[in-house]
Amino acid sequence: MTEPNPTRVAVYLDFDNIVISRYDQVHGRSSFQRDKTAGFHKHPGRLTQAVVDVGAIIDYASSFGTLVLTKAYADWSTDVNADYRDQLVGRAVDLVQLFPAAAYSKNGADIRLAVDAVEDMFRLPDLTHVVIVAGDSDYIPLAQRCKRLGRYVVGIGITGSISKSLTAACDEYVSYDALPGVPEVKTEAPKKRRTKADAEAEPEQPDPQAGATALLQRALSIAHGKDDSDWLHNSAVKAQMKRMDPSFSEKSLGFKSFSDFLRSRTDLVELDESSTIRMVRLRNLD
Repeated sequence: MTEPNPTRVAVYLDFDNIVISRYDQVHGRSSFQRDKTAGFHKHPGRLTQAVVDVGAIIDYASSFGTLVLTKAYADWSTDVNADYRDQLVGRAVDLVQLFPAAAYSKNGADIRLAVDAVEDMFRLPDLTHVVIVAGDSDYIPLAQRCKRLGRYVVGIGITGSISKSLTAACDEYVSYDALPGVPEVKTEAPKKRRTKADAEAEPEQPDPQAGATALLQRALSIAHGKDDSDWLHNSAVKAQMKRMDPSFSEKSLGFKSFSDFLRSRTDLVELDESSTIRMVRLRNLD
């Protein structure tokens, strides 16, 4: 009996991106650059509070198949990044050294990472999945190119620093906070007193639960329009939702399973759980 073709995964981490984004998520916007300029030694414990669990990222990436290469891009001469070297080397991560061209310029991680990823896809034609660990919109062309070359693209980023356009460019996107084993982040209260002008300038964040309900309704309407049968497989509905919004995750909404997510929306859907194959349809479909 022939074994099915194995899935082979390449992981690329813009390490500066996720370390800075995690720090700003925990301590407030632009906190990393302010504390770096002042000296992290003046704020003991803040780096530890915002530490990134690299193991959680790599473990999640391994759920897609065999990891054939994992590369992390950063300036490893800085103390902040150097503290992660043992953890990364212990997980067989290839550390790619980058040097900023000037004090205020980018470190070029996006360019080097993209060049390496495309080269690796041609060098290793059996790669099936590409995992991009970053939230920067600069990676949109890379995600699109990977998909055109037939790879399944997974994105991982830090909440608050994720480009919606990058999310849409991936086949699947998950926030770092939603990964198994990552503790819930405790953000600091803003030190600056907010004024009325600040409140007006800051757009209201959409309700993720309402957004998920609307996504479910659209997915079911599309599926019913393409399928003559009244009832649809749960898995097919979830797959359609993921195609429409790669960042959708029932677990990030507080549900243990997709079935639990559907049960919370029985005003919109009907469920048939009479067999091991779970079925769903829109209410008042007739």
